[in-house]
Parts: sequence; structure tokens; C-alpha cells
Amino acid sequence: MIDVSEKAVDTFEIPCADGLFIRGDIYVARPATGSVIVCHGFKGFAHWGFFPYLARSLAAAGLTAITFDFSGSGIGPDRESFTQPDAFAGNTFSREQEDIETVVDYVRRMKIVNGKYGLFGHSRGGAMAILYAASHGSEVASLVTWGAIGRTNWWTPGDAIVWRQRGYSEVTNSRTGQIMRIDTDLLDDVELHGNTKLNIAAAAAKIKMPWLIVHGTQDETVPSSEAERLHELSSGVSTLHLVDGADHGFGAKHPLTEIPPELESVVGETVQFFLSSAVS
Repeated sequence: MIDVSEKAVDTFEIPCADGLFIRGDIYVARPATGSVIVCHGFKGFAHWGFFPYLARSLAAAGLTAITFDFSGSGIGPDRESFTQPDAFAGNTFSREQEDIETVVDYVRRMKIVNGKYGLFGHSRGGAMAILYAASHGSEVASLVTWGAIGRTNWWTPGDAIVWRQRGYSEVTNSRTGQIMRIDTDLLDDVELHGNTKLNIAAAAAKIKMPWLIVHGTQDETVPSSEAERLHELSSGVSTLHLVDGADHGFGAKHPLTEIPPELESVVGETVQFFLSSAVS
């Protein structure tokens, strides 16, 4: 049996030029037949809910899993608490693309990944995985997205006007109740790059590697129609699985004290997909 105990989880910390850090975990499979890089979503973090369970399941199947907190996640050194609100406020999609590249460079330098790798993303992290896979197609062996957003501009023109006038927008962290500020950096990023490098629809049409799209039909955050649209755009390379009755987190809570059946099912499907799609 492959060891996926606590001793098989290595941590890392990568400094960024502006003083922030990308902190992550490597769930080491011994022996390893491949590797998967895992991206969390908006207001998320690598230790939330199902991510450790997914990573351990990948490692148990022989796939080393690399999870990390985006540098602009707002999550502090304890990997759990939202203690860096300024980092969250200034985060952008372009920065998250740079973070993924930084993690890829790091795991290659450390000889954790030698060939192609699998890429996983949930929610906004799913969109980041799509964009990255489209622009780094020669590196990514396969792609899995759960509950992925299909566009980067979720706001109305009126919202954008108010956002600019105030200088910031706000969202509530449902887990902690904290009010989280979003500066205009994100708005600037989408207005500048939304039709080019941050165009998720265009990226979906460029995907060439095997792609599993998973989405709950009762997703309260991202409608399942987004998954259907991404599937239609993907030129026949994707497999669409709509999970009847599942919500955005597939029943997972934080902390994850029990495994909901729908989560167990999609984790199993995801692991098998990565195993069968030539992750190396």
C-alpha cells in the first residue's frame, strides 16, 4: 500500500517579489506514477474541506498531489486563517496565472515533476486551470475542473461603475463572517485582458488534452449551465458529468468530518480520470 500518512506530506513556501508567499503541500506518492497540481477557488485555500481528502486520494492511487494557497488568497502562515486582507484585496486573475507558473517551476526544480502533469481546479480555480492549460498545452497531460466559472467578469456595468467610484468592492466570507475587500486591481485586470489572455471561453476552445468537467446540478454558486457551455466549447475533448442534486462543494463542509457520498463519487472519478489519461 502507498504511504499517505502525515509523514508523506511535505510543505513548501515560495517567496514572491512583493513580500507575499505561495505556501503549499506535496502529498508524496511512493512509488509515484505521475503528479497533479491542485488549484483552489475564490475565498478558498488548500486546507479547506475536500482538498486534503482529494490530495490524499490521488497519492493513495500513486499520483503525487501538489496543493497550494494562491499568494493573494488572504490566508496567513497558519494555512487556515484569513489574516492577509490586503493581499486578497489586490489579487488578480493574472497574478494567479503567475502563481501557477511559479509552483510548476518550483516542483520541476525540486524534481517532484519531471514530465507532464495533471491540473485540477475548483470554482475560480477551475477557470485558472483552464486558462493555464490552454496556454501551456505541451506541459499538461490532463485537466479536471469542478464547478468552474465560465467567465472572469461576473459583475454588471453598473457594478463596475460603483466599484470604481468607491475604489473597492466587498464580499462576505460565509465561513468566518468577515467582510473581504476587493480593490480595483481585479477590475483593471479583467478590463485589460478579459478578451485576450483571460478569456475563459476562448481558452476552453483551445484545450487539446483530455478534460473532465464535473458540476453539481444544484450548485448555488455557479450554475451548471456554465459547465454545459464549457463542454460545448471544448471541441469534443471534454467529458461532462453533471452530478444530480450536488451543490458547489459536493456536500463537503469545513472542516471535513465525514465524506458525503457525492464527494466520494467525484473524487473516485477524478482519480481514475487522471490515472487513465497518461499523467506522467
